[in-house]
Amino acid sequence: MHKSAAWPLSWMYAGLVVYASLYPFAQWRDQGISTWSFLTAPLPRYWSGFDVAINVVGYAPLGALFSLAVLRSLRMKYPLVVPLFAGAVLSLLMEGLQSYLPQRVASKEDWILNTLGAGLGAGAALALERWGVLARWDRVRSRWLVVYDRGYLVLLATWPLALLFPASIPFGVGQVLARTIAAVEGRVEEWGGPEATKVWLTWLPEPSAVEQGLSPSGVYLCVLLGLLIPCCLAYCVVRNPLHRAITAVGLVLLGVATTGFSSALTWGPSHAWAWLDVPVRSAVVTALLLALALVWLPVRASAALVLLALGVDLSVLNQAPESPYFSQTLQAWEQGRFIRFNGLAQWLGWIWPYAAGLVVLTQFGRRTDRKPQAYE
Repeated sequence: MHKSAAWPLSWMYAGLVVYASLYPFAQWRDQGISTWSFLTAPLPRYWSGFDVAINVVGYAPLGALFSLAVLRSLRMKYPLVVPLFAGAVLSLLMEGLQSYLPQRVASKEDWILNTLGAGLGAGAALALERWGVLARWDRVRSRWLVVYDRGYLVLLATWPLALLFPASIPFGVGQVLARTIAAVEGRVEEWGGPEATKVWLTWLPEPSAVEQGLSPSGVYLCVLLGLLIPCCLAYCVVRNPLHRAITAVGLVLLGVATTGFSSALTWGPSHAWAWLDVPVRSAVVTALLLALALVWLPVRASAALVLLALGVDLSVLNQAPESPYFSQTLQAWEQGRFIRFNGLAQWLGWIWPYAAGLVVLTQFGRRTDRKPQAYE
């Protein structure tokens, strides 16, 4: 039995499924049909291959993660029961709730395909366990990782996802000041009128504080810290200097590839690397060299460096304005193929650095010489 990271990842993915199923969470109303009437509706005459694939593939990771969590943490005779049941119940609830959303259509076929996807994902995870892949992962983990909290690996696993929504500065997650000021101003004016707005705005930064564009050196610093933070975060769980170096190279390459992929999805493949200008390229190379130079840093020093880098990065980043093409970016994500995920991607990009700081602060005061917990 193990303390597995598959549990928090399972719940996070379940949240993603809920978000994608119920977006845009607006115009809820009774449409005059039974919540479960879709279960007795006739089968459609026409099928879309894309709809079939997305319903199966969308639930497969959920089944796989729940299956891994059960295999690593619980002793069950039939480990497929929990992920299959969880996928079926979650999909049934989502389809039922969709009957109250005019923009969504509840479907028995979607429920069946979602359940099938969860079962296939769970079966794949069980097959990997039977073939000894998970046992080999145990051996790799024992050589590479010393983990005291699952939060570190969850953060590293979600960092590429936080980079998916385009930011004003590459790797610039956590830019929330301008949006927060606008939201607070709108709410105060709505609740208290113009007079209340004048009073409360005295507590907020001047708009000019977040409208000034960053200089090339500011962009360089933000990109440098944006890549160095996940590398030092990984150093909190990877002890061997060689393994740290491999991890740092992998994280930098993954971050660059994810940002390029996001740019290609938003603006087209021909613009995938338009963001990689001279200051950004210089910062990427410097971040990699600096991360490699810090592979001998003690764990507690790595955690302290994460906190310091987060503070500087968020302070400088939140002085930058949003991209001048932000409205077109929103259009591409909200009206196109990303309609179900744009808000989630934004939220993940906003909260990731603050969650990282919270996890590191939680673990910073703990002893690092204690016996590590078993963990996958």
